[in-house]
Amino acid sequence: MLLHLSTWSEITDYLKRSKLVVVPIGSNEQHGPTGLLGTDWLCPEIIAHEMHKGGSEVLVGPTFNIGMAQHHLGFPGTISLRPSTFIAAIGDWVRSLAAHGFERIYFLNGHGGNIASIEAAFSELYAEASFAKRPAGFSLKLANWWDLPGIKELVNEMFPTGHGSHATPSEIAVTQWAYPDHIKRAGYSPEIAGTGPIREAADFRARFPDGRMGSHPALATPQLGGEIVRVAVAGLINEVAAFEREKNPLA
Repeated sequence: MLLHLSTWSEITDYLKRSKLVVVPIGSNEQHGPTGLLGTDWLCPEIIAHEMHKGGSEVLVGPTFNIGMAQHHLGFPGTISLRPSTFIAAIGDWVRSLAAHGFERIYFLNGHGGNIASIEAAFSELYAEASFAKRPAGFSLKLANWWDLPGIKELVNEMFPTGHGSHATPSEIAVTQWAYPDHIKRAGYSPEIAGTGPIREAADFRARFPDGRMGSHPALATPQLGGEIVRVAVAGLINEVAAFEREKNPLA
């Protein structure tokens, strides 16, 4: 069930049988010469929507598609929120959903640069309840799609070298599978990009001139992407079910 394709009355009915919602969250940022700018929000959206297409009863919310990507602003097309803005926006999403009665809010993340800010947002939301000496009324969970069961093992088998940490062949393969009409080709020099620290945008562009970090995106294929999605969907179904079953000691 997709929230944005539902009516308010359908959401009212859904809340009678489940209090859980999955929110894909990512970033709109450069992904090297061949990676789509939407890669980091497309990957979690693709996986969550495939879960929906498979008949899952879990509600999937709209994709939170702009994240914390300040270090990529040296590349045209990148859109970033400040960490403080990102944290505030996540807070309002959660407050809105919780006000309707959602008690389990599962963020499926596609951008490593979001992690610290998402966790900070969770801490701010829980702190509100702690200082008010009341239960929060909701449980929050952050899961990176690449940490879903079976994904790391599969990716290591597919890409024993040249996977890297940004503009990776695994994430590009997922988008190639879902959007075969938008596959891009380019030459890479060197084939496997270098690695290093992440600081501000000017430093990042100087260290990683074509936007890649330790990766060789040409290893990606739509077929590999389809296998990654299949394993990710199975893992997501199990992880979401476990989250929904999690005992609430205040209930």
